[in-house]
Amino acid sequence: QVQLVESGGGLVQPGGSLRLSCVVSGASVSVTTMGWYRQVPGTPATEREWVAAIIRDGETHYTPSVSGRFSISRDIAKNTIYLQMTALKYEDAAVYYCNEFRENWRKISSWGQGTQVSVSS
Repeated sequence: QVQLVESGGGLVQPGGSLRLSCVVSGASVSVTTMGWYRQVPGTPATEREWVAAIIRDGETHYTPSVSGRFSISRDIAKNTIYLQMTALKYEDAAVYYCNEFRENWRKISSWGQGTQVSVSS
């Protein structure tokens, strides 16, 4: 079973930056399309949204609201994926999760604990 441990969240001012990490076990990030997701605290899981994905060949994709500000990457040797976030906005505040990315990702039942990103002046 895939295990995911996210870290790197915190409180940042608008315009600031954070780098999130996700250590993956039970799957290889070199052959598994991985993604970052986020969910505003207090909202149901059905409100979780996809943020970014990195596919097997390293190609990356982003939801429009973060394109140009966020960057997803991976370290195959560490079996870890990252999300570099810059120019953070109030609306980026959420709990961020990593997981496999696939078309029916909403049916994934196993998630990590996530890492919370707060944006406040």
